This record gives sequence, C-alpha cells and structure tokens, in this order.
Amino acid sequence: MSPVLRFTLRVLGFGALVAGGLAIALLAVVTAVLVGPLVFWIAWNVLNFASAVGLPELGFWGIVLATLFLVASWFGKVVITGIVFLVDPSWFHGAAEVHWPAPTFRNFVAVALLALLAARPHSHTHKTHRSLRQ
Repeated sequence: MSPVLRFTLRVLGFGALVAGGLAIALLAVVTAVLVGPLVFWIAWNVLNFASAVGLPELGFWGIVLATLFLVASWFGKVVITGIVFLVDPSWFHGAAEVHWPAPTFRNFVAVALLALLAARPHSHTHKTHRSLRQ
C-alpha cells in the first residue's frame, strides 16, 4: 500500500471517529432539549397538574420556559424571570389561587415527573477530597 493512501485512510478513519462522536453528542443534546418539554407537558397539561394546584395550562413557550426554569441554575432562573418581565410585565400582575393538590396517583406521577426534571447532579457533591480517600 502506498504511503499516500495509507495516510489518507488514517485521516479519514480519524475524521469518521470524530464525526461519529460529534453526531452522538448532538443527538444527546437534541434529545435532552426535546424530551424535557415533553415530560413537563405530560405532567402539567396531560395529567392536569396545573388544575390540581389551581394554575392555568401552559402553551408551547410557557412549557419551554418552565422546563428551562426547572433545569437552570440560579443565574439562569434570574435571566428567564428578566426575559418574562421585559416581554410581558403584566404577567406578574396576574392573580392565582394556588392550593395543595389532592393526594391522587395522577398528581403523584405529575410531581415525580416535574421532580425528575428539576433534579440534576450537582458537581460539588460528586467531588472526592484527598483527605476522605486516605
């Protein structure tokens, strides 16, 4: 086999490996972005958790913002609140009579789905210290 062909095949093999890794990473990000709002929509609108606590059902952008709010850090929550305030300040003047939901299995599943979205690993809890390993 000629050295040029051998070099070309090595480059193409490495390129395919990198392209495959990027494709898998992109697929994981797209799945996370699409699955999060779907889970929130099921819990909030389909299982009627909104009416169970006395709140209205949400549209598409409300679901996307609420999902981002659940999974974002503190700074992300401040940014989302600022965006909502700038886009529609009258939203903060709305009145709602929120109440505790009835203890039904449907509400339990809805709360579990919302908690699944809100639960994210905290990096500071997974660090191991040298003093603990000795």
